Order: sequence, then structure tokens, then C-alpha cells
Amino acid sequence: MHHFRVAVCLAVALIPPVASIGGEDFTRHVDPFIGSGGHGHVFVGASVPFGAMQVGPANFHQGWDWCSGYHYSDDVLAGFSHLHLGGTGISDLGDILVMPYTGKLTANRGSRKNPDAGWASRYTHDQETARPGFYSVTLLDHDVHVELTATERVGLHRYRYPAGTQAHLGIDLQFENGGGKVVESRLRRIDEHTVVGSRRSAGWAKDQRVFFALRSSTAFATFRIFLGDREVEGDSAEGRGLRAVGTYEGSPGEVLVRVGISPVSEDNALANLEQEAGSADFDAVAAAAKAAWNEQLGRIQIKADERTSRIFSTALYHTMIAPALFNDHNGDYRGADGKTHQSADFDNYTIFSLWDTYRAAHPLFTLTQPDRVGQFIQTMLAIRDQQGKLPVWHLMGNETDTMVGYHAVPVVVDAYFKGLLNADPERAYEAIKNSAMRDERGLDSVKALGYIPAEREVESVAKAMEYAIDDWCIAQMAKALEKRDDYEYFSKRAAAYREYFDPETKFMRGKMSDGTWREPFDPVASSHRRDDYCEGNGWQYLWLVPQDPEGLIELLGGDAAFGEKLDQLFTVESVKSEGASADISGLIGQYAHGNEPGHHTTYLYAFVGQQWKTARLVRQILSTLYSDKPDGLSGNEDCGQMSAWYVFSALGMYPVNPAAGVYVFGSPVVDEATIALPGGKSFTIVAEHNAPENIYIQSVQLNGKPYRKSYITHPDITAGGTLTFVMGPEPNTSFGSDPQDRPQSVVMSRSNH
Repeated sequence: MHHFRVAVCLAVALIPPVASIGGEDFTRHVDPFIGSGGHGHVFVGASVPFGAMQVGPANFHQGWDWCSGYHYSDDVLAGFSHLHLGGTGISDLGDILVMPYTGKLTANRGSRKNPDAGWASRYTHDQETARPGFYSVTLLDHDVHVELTATERVGLHRYRYPAGTQAHLGIDLQFENGGGKVVESRLRRIDEHTVVGSRRSAGWAKDQRVFFALRSSTAFATFRIFLGDREVEGDSAEGRGLRAVGTYEGSPGEVLVRVGISPVSEDNALANLEQEAGSADFDAVAAAAKAAWNEQLGRIQIKADERTSRIFSTALYHTMIAPALFNDHNGDYRGADGKTHQSADFDNYTIFSLWDTYRAAHPLFTLTQPDRVGQFIQTMLAIRDQQGKLPVWHLMGNETDTMVGYHAVPVVVDAYFKGLLNADPERAYEAIKNSAMRDERGLDSVKALGYIPAEREVESVAKAMEYAIDDWCIAQMAKALEKRDDYEYFSKRAAAYREYFDPETKFMRGKMSDGTWREPFDPVASSHRRDDYCEGNGWQYLWLVPQDPEGLIELLGGDAAFGEKLDQLFTVESVKSEGASADISGLIGQYAHGNEPGHHTTYLYAFVGQQWKTARLVRQILSTLYSDKPDGLSGNEDCGQMSAWYVFSALGMYPVNPAAGVYVFGSPVVDEATIALPGGKSFTIVAEHNAPENIYIQSVQLNGKPYRKSYITHPDITAGGTLTFVMGPEPNTSFGSDPQDRPQSVVMSRSNH
């Protein structure tokens, strides 16, 4: 093991507000349709940054690429729903669907193949607009123009019905986006303008509950409730398959519909509606949503060509859809224990896609959202209190246990060392240690044997290697808190990746209980969720040691051998085995940018003094695997991780180790960037002579002084100042080549750098 030098940062800090820079309209560069085609699975619709409400168009579910509820290839809408996932590889949500329509009254939504059988409608992208906080479309079959905007917990719909036709509003509590099956629902008309209700579903989130209140600016002349195809007498009903249709008198023209949601109760949904948009004008709310996005997007201001500006700004936008608020205006929320927690003193969040986002999205938040990081940590610690462990992949108050690792750990530890924890360090440490000392998901074997036998657990190699990353983080916090025994124990577990290294094949392999390797072995083979790896293969998982690249270099035979093996990753044939995960995409050789385990891999060259190779490959990925088109992502967006990689890399750096506070240099594609920091400070990055052919760093200056290292630390950035890259067309092979100038597996704080 390497000697880890750790200095203690303040764990509880008051974070001054961060102000965006300048008065520019940053939203004009954002195209929410980027990633809505291909396998990007992004959310398209209206929201505010990290808001509970994501109101947007809902296609009929056609398969995997409709995970968010919308895909750019489609041209039929079932309606507009109020909860959506952004970039996931599993479907759920799509709750509380509403649809304005004209003509004959029907409670049938129709279908993708036969929209004429119900209220569904065709649409065209020529009559569709999306920008941060706003969405609009014309429903061709009904000649209704729809506009959507949002507050944190309220979706606003503005409909313009045509004259001379019967106008209706369908409400569908049965609609499912290929995921959660409705268990029960409730609907009640309060008055001629207002409806409340709830829906409980079982899907990816095993027990998801959402309550809503809907208010129409124009009174319903009639309001009919249907259970399946049968109309129900009265103003309320309960059961599966609930739909309702409100019909307007004559031709209502413009109608404003407000929908408030709550995880707790109908009363709270109604209160949220009143508090956030009770009498608000649609245009005023849309302007406020745009201003909220401008404030957030302005926290990193760039100078770049138009294409790069669109990709960068949209990527930054996509990092702020999730995590999403999961509480009411009064602070109430539904906990992981299924109970209502009232008037919490922190903002509770949900949608923690931690296997993805611990790598770059959460480190990015420590720069762009330092005032929000503590709220995420408070939520995670509350989840630990309520369900007995920190979140793994949390969705709408439910633990899904999706993917491998306990990756709340690096998020908590990173916040601790950066002074953003906003919680008692001892409480936080107890929570992260608890995650590592459980007996689930192969951890009993880790504790007893030091590795997970391949015949006992699927994805054994992936599980143990991800655990080792988390355990390294625990060790660092243990040392900082002077818990010497824990530090030594978790440092040993952080080296468990060595158990899987086969010196003959030079790959990480499945290991049996008797110590033999699992046979047969093919480094390209990948059988989705049935083998030793998780959405990957031997080539991709060899490099999953961001906590200790020096140790991996040693295993592979030193700097030269490591560099040669890494070269091979990018040059071997780009093939996929039969039955491989669809997530293995964006291939360069066997490097797969479309999936998260490899996101740090290009930056590993810097650890053997070959930063120029990192620059070449990073620039290739930035220019070929991201674009400003609907299919502009090479894999699932995964709740901001794919975009966070772009944001960091476009700036010229990446956090290889998710909790070390060290950003390894790559190849910046923006000409200039200014990051707004707390207290009115800023950090500016300049790329002199930046051009498509000038991909290599020639030299670097920090605050006007020569800077030889191939990385920069978090304290360097948060102190404010200017980092200048001088770029050129040929590699400067000496830059970052000296051992003292290479990144290290050390937590960097102000006092030890």
C-alpha cells in the first residue's frame, strides 16, 4: 500500500452563496433534445434545477430507449406527465398524465399504432420547442397548442383550444411508462375547477406514491370519472385504472392548468400549488424558470465556438435534472421508512444514481453546487437512519439496490474533505462504515476471505473492485478522524482488487473459492448480469482502480508495460460478444465511453508520465462521441454522469479519484471558462491557441507562474485565480513526465499541497 497523507478539513462549513457571472442568457445555448435520440434516454420537458417536478411529453412506451418517457424517433403522444427519469437504463415514473383534446368524449388514450382510437395525438418536431424550463408542441390531431413550464413542485400547462370544437381534458392515473404497475389510485373532484388524487405503483421503485392537485383556470362544465371503461357515479373514486375527463363549455380558448405534486398527501399537493403557483401567470412562471436556469448555468461561463457551446451548456443543464427534490414546500417528506417526516430542516432529495454519479457528477457539484452538497448529504444520512444503510440507488423514497458498490461513501467523504459535509463527522463516519460492514451483496465474503468467490455471486469482480474504491475513501476519513485501526483495515480492503489480477493474462478475473481462476476466460466476453463483470468485460474492468493507479502500474510491470497495455485497450478490435449489455457502447477499441466504469481510464496515462496520450484520446472522445444532435450521447445520460464527464473534460480536467480533490489534466476544448465560486471569487481557465488541431498541452501557468504538474487540486481552484493552458499540434512529451509532477493517490487539502 502507498503512504496516504491526509489533512483534516472542517466538516461543517457555512458556504457563501454562489452567484452566476454576468447577465448573459445562458439558456440560449441549451438544446434539451440532445440525447433524446439514440440511447441517451434524457428527459425532455420543463423543470427547474433539481426540481421535484419534471413535466413533459409522454410517448407510448416502445422499449428500452423510451426509459425517460420520450424518444426523438417517435411522433405520437399519449399526453403530458409530471414525473420523469433522466437518462436511466430502467423505466419508471410517467405519473399523473393529462391530455387536452377535442371532439368526441373518450376515456381511452388510444395507442401508438392506433392513436385515432382515443385522445392520443400525432405531432411533429417542426411544431415542437424545448428550452430550459419550457416546452411546447402542437397536437396535430386536435389542433391544440400546448405550453409547459414549472416551479419546483408545480407544473403549469397552457392550452390553446381551437374554436368551434368540443374541448376536453383527460386525466389518466393508469398510464405507465413501461415500469411501475399501478397498485391503487384515488381521484376526487373538489369543485368545478379543482381535482385532487393519488397514485401508488410498484415497479423499479417498489412502493412509489405520488399525490397531486390539479386546478383549471376555466371551470369544467362536466367532470366524469371512469374505472376502466365504466363511468363511476359521483365526484370521487378509488381503484386501479382510474381516468377522468373534464369537459369545457363551448370553446374555452386559452386554459391554464396547474398541477401540484407531493410525496406526502393531497393536502400538501394543494398547498404546494397555492404556495408556488396559486395565482401565477404562465409567462411569469416561465420567466422565473428561465432565470433559475440562467443563475445555475452561469456558474460556469465559457467562450467557445457555437457547436461546443451548445454541447457544453446542454451537458451542464443535464447535470441539474437529478437529484430531484422530494419534499413539500413546508419541509414534509416521505422517508425511506415509509413514514411522513414533518418540517425537516433540510431539503430532502431523491434519484441518487450513485453507481454512475459518484464518479464525476457529485465531484462537479462540489464546484457548481457547494450550497446544495450538504443537503444531499443530509438526505443520505436520513436515508441511512430510516432504512439501515446509505442509499445505493434511491428512487422516490425506495431503495432499489441497483448496480454494485456502496457509492454514497465517496460522495460523503469528498464532501467531508472539501468542508461541505454540513453534518456531524462522527455520524457520517458511522454511516459509511456501516455500509461497508454489512453481509449483503458479497460483503460477507469480502470480510471473511478478502475477495468474493465467482461461484457465490454474479458480477463478483465488479462488486469487489467497486467496494475497494469505497473502502479507500473510508480509510482516508478514518485516518483523518484518528481511527487508526479502521484506517489500516479499510486500507487493506482498498487493495482487494489485487486478488483478481491474473499475472499470466494480465487481466482481472473471476476467482473461485479454491483460489483457481474461473474458466474459460475471454477478456472481450460479457454476458449481461450473468458473469464476473457488471455491464463490461475484462478489458474494461482491468482499469477500475482509480483509488490506486500506482498499485495497478506495479501489477502490470511498471510505467512502460502499463502504458503499452493501456495503448492496447484503445487499439484492439471493437467487438462485442453475443449477449453483451447494450450499455457497452461508444467504443474505441475495447474502451466503452457509453458506460461509466471506464470514464476515468483515458486519464490514467498521466500516472505514468504520458499526459499527452490522455490529451489525444480525451479530445477524440469530446469531438466524436458527443455532438449537438438528438443522438449526441454515446450511451445513457445516467442522471448527469455522461454530461459531467463532458463538462469536466471540456474544461481540461477530470477527477480520476472521486474523493481525492485532484483533477487530472486532459485537453480543454473551450477557449476560456470562468467558474463562479463562493464569496464572489472565480477561477478562470484559458486555453491559448486552442484549435481542433492543437490538442496537446505545451505548457501551463497557474496565476502567471509556470506550473509543471499534470493535475490541479480542489483547493487551488477554490482559492480563485487563473489557469492557463498553452496548446499546440504536437505532443510535449516532457510535460507531466517527471514522477514528482504526476498525480498521486492522496487526498489533497490546502495544508498538504
